[in-house]
Amino acid sequence: MSDRIATRLLPKHFSLIRAVEETRQLSLAANVLSISQPAASRMLSEIERLIEAPVFVRTPKGMEPTPVGSALARRAKNLLEEIREAAREVDAIKRGLTGTVRVGAVTGGAVGYIVPAIQALKAEAETADIHVDVTASGTLISDLLAGHHDFVLGRVPSGVDARQFSITGALEEEVDLLVHQRHPLADAVHLKIADLVHFPWVMQAPGAPMRQALENTFILQSAPIPSNIVNTTSLLVMIATLASSNAIAPMSREVADLLCRYTSGTGLCRLDISAPVSVVPYHLIMLKGKRLTPVAARLHELVLREIDIQNRG
Repeated sequence: MSDRIATRLLPKHFSLIRAVEETRQLSLAANVLSISQPAASRMLSEIERLIEAPVFVRTPKGMEPTPVGSALARRAKNLLEEIREAAREVDAIKRGLTGTVRVGAVTGGAVGYIVPAIQALKAEAETADIHVDVTASGTLISDLLAGHHDFVLGRVPSGVDARQFSITGALEEEVDLLVHQRHPLADAVHLKIADLVHFPWVMQAPGAPMRQALENTFILQSAPIPSNIVNTTSLLVMIATLASSNAIAPMSREVADLLCRYTSGTGLCRLDISAPVSVVPYHLIMLKGKRLTPVAARLHELVLREIDIQNRG
């Protein structure tokens, strides 16, 4: 009996069982599967003939599964997902979307563009082996030149010949100043940069683009540059410092959104400052003439798509 069920029940049968179990109506299940109601009725009769047991019973509330139907519906969910995953994997192999891709990005670019692109790629090729490094542009470009990355989101440092790269886009990086919600200035509005001088800061080391942009803002507004600074590239260190002190940290808008809007429990918020802080643009960069593998090329394409979506938004 079990062998006959295993060999004769087909994916289409499980699809119908799942659809009826979800909709409780044969007509609605037929619509879900894009078949006629008579065809769905015949298929249900065929299922019950094969397993020699009723699968659903009609009630005033609709079609209710029998114990056998409930068991089959539960198995159908897992079985159909396995079939879909198998189809995606076969498609990925046929398209060459397997293997390893290595990318690097500055923090804002990683959060804003790389992560959404990776999610899109994983929906197409979940077995793709993806490596992401998030660090300063100098290190990104050095690693790109050394062949450690397929492409990066960053800036070409001073002294490096930009002619050896294929450079796409100009991505603006807006800076938000984050503090803990307990900070004395957390609820203040229209703060001047001079109001922030005497608080401790945690930020990137001197020479980093975000650090330079912030220092330029102090200079342009004739305010002294803060002297109480902890230098770090670690986002975790920044968050921990904000949580345990009255420190202020500059972070890219994408990271600020992640910490203040989309992640609960951080206790962080933005300061309301009157003058925006903008960093020099960064770019999508790869070596000229480099041939990307299909999986790397697809991720590159998806990053470009994210850039285009957000630019149009």
